Amino acid sequence: MGAGTEENRTPVVLAGYGPVGRAFADRLARDGAALEHRYGVRPRVAAVRASAAQCRPAADGSVPPRPDWGPTEPLGETLDRTGARVFVQAVPSSPELRPRAAEEAVTALRRGIHVVTATKSHLLTHWRQLDEAARAGGSTIRISGATGAALPAGDLARTALRGLDCRTIRACPNGTATFVLDRLAEGRALGDAIRAARLLGIAEADPSADLSGEDAATKVRLLAALAWGWDPSEVRVRAQPVDGTTAGRARDAASRSRRLRAVAEASADEPGVVRVRLEETGPGDPLYALTGPEKAVVFGCPDAGDVTVSGGRSSPEGAALALVKDTVEVTAPRTGFC
Repeated sequence: MGAGTEENRTPVVLAGYGPVGRAFADRLARDGAALEHRYGVRPRVAAVRASAAQCRPAADGSVPPRPDWGPTEPLGETLDRTGARVFVQAVPSSPELRPRAAEEAVTALRRGIHVVTATKSHLLTHWRQLDEAARAGGSTIRISGATGAALPAGDLARTALRGLDCRTIRACPNGTATFVLDRLAEGRALGDAIRAARLLGIAEADPSADLSGEDAATKVRLLAALAWGWDPSEVRVRAQPVDGTTAGRARDAASRSRRLRAVAEASADEPGVVRVRLEETGPGDPLYALTGPEKAVVFGCPDAGDVTVSGGRSSPEGAALALVKDTVEVTAPRTGFC
């Protein structure tokens, strides 16, 4: 297959140019030829959009400095001008940005343009609208970056478990919570454990969503939506936080060679409910084996046996790789073993 052939080039419009968006654009610029050689498609960022400005990268994929960006135009105009086949969202999952994220995703999907997103907020509130827009436009939406960064749990829930009668999802999808719990078990104070997580780049500046169970519940809500067709906006969440009262439980579990974990669970037999609870785990449990910021999801399939996926870097680079994977997946030719 010839390198750089025009028919293999896939224009991508990228919304969001924070750490994840930058890592995504850099990865496509660096690995475009390798992606084309392996998968027959060469995604390229044709436009980058931020809240109040946008730009067009150079031929080599490099993004100009912010002072050289122009004003933001309506998304439809950008999609038409670039001939985009994929709209990638790497904007923060904040309530303030949710309406725009939802509106822009619907706009792209209705035009037949695939959406790849690491943004969670609009998935939780506009799942049905996004699905309807994709069906109307004959397009697809992929959310690997929103369900665990480089951990391919979303792919399992969406397709790989079909026909296996998955009945339960049990997960530790938040690396910050696991890291902090292990530090508490070692006798560290909560504040010290959080500071250590921040220094290592594991925890956000504000880790409240991680330690409250909100982030873990969000990811399992999305996995359950993929696996069982739940509407995430209708899911009820009950969560136990990691807080100042947790240290004693973590140390007590460690004294008995067990590990305290923040486990998020959902069951097909209890539709619309996700629980996050502090649970003691023992040897042999995949969630017990996690170290540092590692994540894992166990899909319970009574006849096929449990299917477990673990690992996957939780970082801007990991999320960017998930976006790359999904972009290739929705555009690469499908023949033979592909």
